[in-house]
Amino acid sequence: MTVATDLSTTTGTWVIDPAHTRLGFAAKHAMVTTVRGSFGTFDGKLVLDGENPADSRAEVTIDAASINTGQEQRDGHLKSADFLDVENFPTLTFASTEIRPDGDEFVLVGDLTIRGTTRRVEIASELEGVVVDPYGNTKIGFSGETTISRKDFGLTWNVALEAGGLLVSDKVKITLDVQAAKA
Repeated sequence: MTVATDLSTTTGTWVIDPAHTRLGFAAKHAMVTTVRGSFGTFDGKLVLDGENPADSRAEVTIDAASINTGQEQRDGHLKSADFLDVENFPTLTFASTEIRPDGDEFVLVGDLTIRGTTRRVEIASELEGVVVDPYGNTKIGFSGETTISRKDFGLTWNVALEAGGLLVSDKVKITLDVQAAKA
């Protein structure tokens, strides 16, 4: 298999493949360790213009209740009103508003909505390549990363530590490994 990285091969509509995509996050816990997690249920599409990447767009809807950090009690707390409040805000969404070239990479700019609050985010992104899989399906891969302030989205729950600092960091690193199939 040959992996192409020529943007002209990307034009078209692409459907995100949840089985080969990871929408991850990481936050500091007790100021000394990093807790990582991801969302398991989501859907989205990319409408790409390889000749004029600025005309491309991305849309993703995430089931907030699909959060998974590998620890059931923590996941339950993250689903509660202290954090995502999945009962009242069952989805997180992202819709791009701009795509800006940045050397060999690009910046995906868009509106991220968490817990009913929308903020503009910039995701440093990279085209990993385009390939035809053994079944004849054309796939595309992207990776991306950004850091958000959870307070910006109304996620303010925390506990002060006796030695100073807070139990949960404000900064949350978001990492994306996306594979999509040409529609």
